Amino acid sequence: MSETPPRHLQYRCDGPEDAPVLVLGAALGTTWHMWDRQIPELTRHWRVIRFDLPGHGGSPAHAASSVAELADRLMATLDALGVDRFGYAGCSIGGAIGTQLALTRPHQVTSLALVSTSPRYGTADSWRQRGVVIRTNGLDPIARTAPEHWFTQAFAGAQPAIVEWAVQMVRTTDPGCYIASCEALASYDVRSSLGRVGVPTLVVVGSEDQVTPTTDARALVAGIPDASLALVPGTSHLVPVEQPSAVTELLIRHFSTAWHDKPGPGGQAAIGASAPKPQLAPPPPPQAPPAAIESGFSGPEQDRGATYEAGIKVRREVLGDAHVDRVEAAADDFTGEFQDFLTRYAWGETWTRPGLDRRTRSIVTLTALVARGHHDELALHTRAALRNGLTPMEIKEVLLHTAVYCGVPAANSAFAVAQRVIREETTPEA
Repeated sequence: MSETPPRHLQYRCDGPEDAPVLVLGAALGTTWHMWDRQIPELTRHWRVIRFDLPGHGGSPAHAASSVAELADRLMATLDALGVDRFGYAGCSIGGAIGTQLALTRPHQVTSLALVSTSPRYGTADSWRQRGVVIRTNGLDPIARTAPEHWFTQAFAGAQPAIVEWAVQMVRTTDPGCYIASCEALASYDVRSSLGRVGVPTLVVVGSEDQVTPTTDARALVAGIPDASLALVPGTSHLVPVEQPSAVTELLIRHFSTAWHDKPGPGGQAAIGASAPKPQLAPPPPPQAPPAAIESGFSGPEQDRGATYEAGIKVRREVLGDAHVDRVEAAADDFTGEFQDFLTRYAWGETWTRPGLDRRTRSIVTLTALVARGHHDELALHTRAALRNGLTPMEIKEVLLHTAVYCGVPAANSAFAVAQRVIREETTPEA
């Protein structure tokens, strides 16, 4: 195990020091122990390096809010270990990190296995909403519901000790780092880049996985030029835990046959022994590339430029994709130019200024809306304030302060609006 510098990831090495390197990445809310059952067999062939996400397991709580940053930290860790080339297998967000590395470090990643992985995980709104719930209620609601998302009912009923282990893994994760990982998944989308993944790739998915379903796995296989699909029946999201033998066999076969046969700059060569190919699911039919998201009012052609692009990005991050999509869908010849103006002026020129962070801008915005009695906008920006990191207690303090300077009646109405929104946004799903 490692002494972890702030911008590295905590890691553990197992297996012969002179063997080729295989890196294993864990899922959100788990630790490197989710790969324990694979280690005895994998270390017969590889030097296995496992790592923990920030704030997971015993790793320091140095949050990273993008998959690219997590990939950079992993590479800094591997560089410090003198690792030049490696195979990579990752589960869920661990798979996202592997895809990122295959795109940005193609000369170092020799082959790839993506387990329970997606080119885009759900919606940005759902991940940011999860951050709001955690910021208000802590990780306990997420921990209690983790088993039903990670395991099939049959497995959970037969393995109560593993279920409890899973709950405790989530509960002991640093909440700030978990929220940062949610933000990383909210902004992650490599659908348009999959064609640039140039290494042999195995995509593994559980047939019962509802978190990253088989449609996501097939999208990966359709987009990556040299990819195969392995469907593990009767298994949910944490396939390496629920079906350890099947995953171990798939990994050994894939990395034994797909590993490049010429040594890299550091002299790490492929394993000489080969194994028969795994029984893989047939390739999916070709899929059309995802449609581009049309931004802003679709009226006459106009050059919105960098200001518009910056504005629509911030507007979506603060107000949510669902709200912006509704606004854009409702735009017409009468309102479209006004929405374009808002995106450029309010979001592209004001909210993007570096002088104030988003939390502070939310405080200013709430105060102004209370003062003017704009209750519909107040509801919208109460949601935005929660997404920008304000807690319900901090919003209460803002509204108490407005009672002094904006008037008690205005604050009274504002409390009613904010209370309703906070209840809606911070109540964990049943």
